[in-house]
Amino acid sequence: MCKYVLQLRYEQISPPPVPDFLEGFFLKYGSFIPLSETDVLEHLKTKTNMDLSKRKLDIPGEIRRFKAGLASAPVAGFMVTYNKHTLSLEDLGTLEEQNWVNDQVINMYGELIMEATQSKVHFFNSFFHKQLVAKGYDGVKRWTKKVDLFSKWLLLVPIHLEIHWSLITVNTATKTISYYDSQGVVFKHTIDNIMKYLQSEALEKKQTNYQKGWRMLIIRGIPQQKNDSDCGVFVLEYCRRLSMKEPLHFSQEDMPHIRKRIYKELCDYRLND
Repeated sequence: MCKYVLQLRYEQISPPPVPDFLEGFFLKYGSFIPLSETDVLEHLKTKTNMDLSKRKLDIPGEIRRFKAGLASAPVAGFMVTYNKHTLSLEDLGTLEEQNWVNDQVINMYGELIMEATQSKVHFFNSFFHKQLVAKGYDGVKRWTKKVDLFSKWLLLVPIHLEIHWSLITVNTATKTISYYDSQGVVFKHTIDNIMKYLQSEALEKKQTNYQKGWRMLIIRGIPQQKNDSDCGVFVLEYCRRLSMKEPLHFSQEDMPHIRKRIYKELCDYRLND
């Protein structure tokens, strides 16, 4: 790993240990994909105890020079393992720029959401709906053998149809099935599939109150994507905010920051503030 003296472009401040910070960041996250200028500025502020907002720092240049000194990148063999989930750098790389996020990222992030909500929210594996369609209720009823769905206040069901992600949520208190899509597309048959599943689950678990009375909503006026690559990230942000009972106040312009934050959260094994 390279070492160099940071040449700061202002006077009377000794060079803070930015190379050490970048090296530690690189080793912790396996790459610089989630790195932002804010990370470096916060580190400098902590180490120098000074307000650097008005200083003319060439942070991108310093990062480029550090990257250029690396013998190889990213970190060979870097893996993130959490419960039954394992993410390779290739998986994490789907969060870079405008890549399509994959199932591994979707499912581990769902695990973090369940942990953060103290299991009051249930996140269905991204393959659940495909299995439900292919084999019916009998093909998925064992998926909740140890889970009481109707004791959760919110169920999150990511839906992947060909190359597009959308989200179905279930509020068990109001018996409401809601559909969220970042392109405004509606696949009504998926909502019907989930309603029939819930009725079968209620019958199987002898929950008579949930065998009827469900209502379905198409949620409009939510943040929409402006490209063809961010649908999976929109779904994860919907999930995060809905599970935390936070408003859906974000937009396409927030996607670069959200991608970096999700990458860090996966490596930190928790949702960050």
